[in-house]
Amino acid sequence: QEELRELHEEPTDPQAQQEIINSIEEVYFSSDSFDIVKYELERLPPVLSLQELEEYRDKLKQQQAAVSKKVADLILEKQPAYVEELERVTSLQTGLQLAAVICTNGRRHLNIAKEGFTQTSLGLLANQRKRQLLIGLLKSLRTIKTLQRTDVRLSEMLEEEDYPGAIQLCLECQKAASTFKHYSCISELSSKLQDTLEQIEEQLDVALSKICKNFDINHYTKVQQAYRLLGKTQTAMDQLHMHFTQAIHNTVFQVVLGYVELCAGNTDTKFQKLQYKDLCTHITSDSYIPCLADLCKALWEVMLSYYRTMQWHENHDQDEVAVVSSVSDGNNVIGTEENSFDRNYVKKKLEHGLSRIWQDVQLKVKTYLLGTDLSNFKYDDFIFVLDVISRLMQVGEEFCGSKSEVLQESIRKQSVNYFKTYHRTRLEELRMFLENETWELCPVKSSFSILQLHEFKFMEQSRSPSVSPSKQPASAISANVTLFEQYCSGGNPFEIQADSKDDDTEDVLASNGYESDEQEKSAYQEYDSDSDVPEELKRDYVDEQTGDAPIKSVSRETLRSRKRSDYNLNKVNAPILTNTTLNVIRLVGKYMQMMNILKPIAFDVIHFMSQLFDYYLYAVYTFFGRNDTFESTGLGLSSSRLRTTLNRIQESLIDLEVSADPSGTLTAAEERKEKVPSPHLSHLVVLTSGNSLYGLAERVVATESLVFLAEQFEFLQPHLDAVMPAAKKPFLQQFYSQTVSTASELRKPVYWIVAAKAIDYEQMLLLMANVKWDVKEIMSQHNVYVDALLKEFEEFNRRLNDVSKRVRIPLPVSNILWEHCIRLANRTLVEGYANVKKCSNEGRALMQLDFQQFLMKLEKLTDIRPIPDKEFVETYIKAYYLTENDMECWIKEHREYSTKQLTNLVNICLGTYINKKARQKLLATIDDIDRPKR
Repeated sequence: QEELRELHEEPTDPQAQQEIINSIEEVYFSSDSFDIVKYELERLPPVLSLQELEEYRDKLKQQQAAVSKKVADLILEKQPAYVEELERVTSLQTGLQLAAVICTNGRRHLNIAKEGFTQTSLGLLANQRKRQLLIGLLKSLRTIKTLQRTDVRLSEMLEEEDYPGAIQLCLECQKAASTFKHYSCISELSSKLQDTLEQIEEQLDVALSKICKNFDINHYTKVQQAYRLLGKTQTAMDQLHMHFTQAIHNTVFQVVLGYVELCAGNTDTKFQKLQYKDLCTHITSDSYIPCLADLCKALWEVMLSYYRTMQWHENHDQDEVAVVSSVSDGNNVIGTEENSFDRNYVKKKLEHGLSRIWQDVQLKVKTYLLGTDLSNFKYDDFIFVLDVISRLMQVGEEFCGSKSEVLQESIRKQSVNYFKTYHRTRLEELRMFLENETWELCPVKSSFSILQLHEFKFMEQSRSPSVSPSKQPASAISANVTLFEQYCSGGNPFEIQADSKDDDTEDVLASNGYESDEQEKSAYQEYDSDSDVPEELKRDYVDEQTGDAPIKSVSRETLRSRKRSDYNLNKVNAPILTNTTLNVIRLVGKYMQMMNILKPIAFDVIHFMSQLFDYYLYAVYTFFGRNDTFESTGLGLSSSRLRTTLNRIQESLIDLEVSADPSGTLTAAEERKEKVPSPHLSHLVVLTSGNSLYGLAERVVATESLVFLAEQFEFLQPHLDAVMPAAKKPFLQQFYSQTVSTASELRKPVYWIVAAKAIDYEQMLLLMANVKWDVKEIMSQHNVYVDALLKEFEEFNRRLNDVSKRVRIPLPVSNILWEHCIRLANRTLVEGYANVKKCSNEGRALMQLDFQQFLMKLEKLTDIRPIPDKEFVETYIKAYYLTENDMECWIKEHREYSTKQLTNLVNICLGTYINKKARQKLLATIDDIDRPKR
């Protein structure tokens, strides 16, 4: 009651009420679960005051009253709206109940329709749709199963090396996989296929690298088709060149490494870690040549593969162009242009690669060549090296038209070093041979030719006219066929080199000094019997071996004349030569072999060859032709050309100093190093015995072997001229005109010495001095000295025959000997006539009678016509009859007579007819003529 009272007492002012409500703490409006009692009790102070509590309670009561009143007011305010809303709810409830009834009825009717019609028909349609979906799924699953199994088939195809098929299959699988990429299993397969494709590319690269060493058309065709499918034709070409470069490096390294390890034995010195250049220095001299041959064989295989690769592309391009032109379609224009671009790229790349690959080959071989010092190699081994490199350079020229400057320079360096050492040793050997040479005849067959010698076998290739086609090497028959065409199907051009040493052995020596050939025996067994001479020997012939015209046709006339003139009793035309000559010829062959292979050093080689000939010529002259006594006779025995040549040889080649001068300059020492000491004749050769005609047999062998050597040089001149550089050709021409052609001129001084000693001219002068020339009547009997002289000549002829049983004396030699003897005899006659103190006209007639008797008998002994110096004697005898004036002119014209001889003419012949003054005048004329000679 009290509360109600208080409530009524509360002011009804809305604003005051609102203020009271606003003063209520926020916490009272927080939530429904708020505990008001607990809250108020906790707020009580620790010390309670009744009054304060009372006051606080009143305040709370006021607030509660204000809230209650506010609520009551709001309820009253919303009452009409509440009533209205309640009516609407009741109306909605009624509507919902009606809708529920309609739905129930509809469902009942639908159930009837479903059971009666829809369920069966729609079920059929749904099943059909489901079936179609499942068929599609099954198809997809089968494709997926095939895709999953593809990797097995791909592996099989790769094993079969069917790269185009594998790539085709892989690309198709990738296309299929992209169709089914919505399946999770296929996304994995796609990445796996990509890996497989990359793996195929790697295998394809390995397959491409195999082409470098052994080209196989089918294999390469597959690889190229595969790259084309990948659209990587250009990449393939770049890779191929890289593989070729790698192949060259690996090949040479493996070959050299194999030999180095083989020679090193079991000692493990880690050769594999060495650089190729260092590895080459470990090659021993024994393994150098087989290693070089294997190196070139291996490099040939690489280059042949490249050559065949280019061939494949050329043929393939032609076929492709032909196909494109036959099926020209507007739709394919873009594809054709692309193919054409690829083809051009490949062609240029291959052409550019030729020189690159050859350069690599050259550098590898150069490194190998310069890795070993070849100066101590045997000649045949060095020639073999040159031959191999020459063949390699030929390969290079055919491969890319290269002149192989790198190889040429490296082999030139090695050759010049080797050749200087080699030539120096050979010259020393030649000196030793010459000093031990007994100048005995070396028995060779009459058909002997230098081309039969092993050293000249290399020249057979250039002698096509006289070599039968069956004997010609294949390379000579098909001169236009390149090495690549020749060995394209198989074989190796460097295999020939190894067999070249097994050539058939030469057969040039005659058995027991006689020909074994019966036909040739019959030709010289009986000179007068024409029936024994085979028909082929009667005909003129050309020596097939040398192509030289015959020296003499072997016919009846020549055989008979030989019986008298050519002291040729045991052989028909067999060359006269010694072992030393044969050695020089062999050396020349070796030098030419080297020159033929290595044309850049041709001049050095020919210069050294000329020194061999010079030294042989000088030795023959020194041994048999040098005699200062006879040089002063003024008979022109040595031509000025021969003297110049001998002086030149002495200055340039002969070391005349006995001991080296320690104070000499380095240049002088170098010059002396190039020279050879003068040779000395073997003490076994006796040149002082009259029985052997003062070593005539040895002299014949010496001079004729020199002439034979000169003939061989003449025969080789075209070959030397062909390789000689144009700038150096004058040297060669001068060598032939000044030196080689003087060989036969050496016969004169050599045989002069024999002629001067063979006949006792001094004895003849003594016999002539005993003759009385101032006879008063014309004599019919010649003097004794003529018979003595002729007897000497007969003895000379007999001894000449004796010598000819040991060695054949060729016609030119016997002619020179007779000429020298006759000339000396005639000059002795003039000298004897010049010694006469008194002489009458009848005496002069007797002189003429003696001389005519001498000539008549002499002509029976020799075939030489006219008799040498015949006029020399006759003119002197006839001068006796000249008058004073004629004598002066005659003296001026005939300067061939000595001062003593001319003076004797004036004193003896004219002395009795002319006064002292006239005689003094003629003697003064003789003195004037003689002065320049002194």
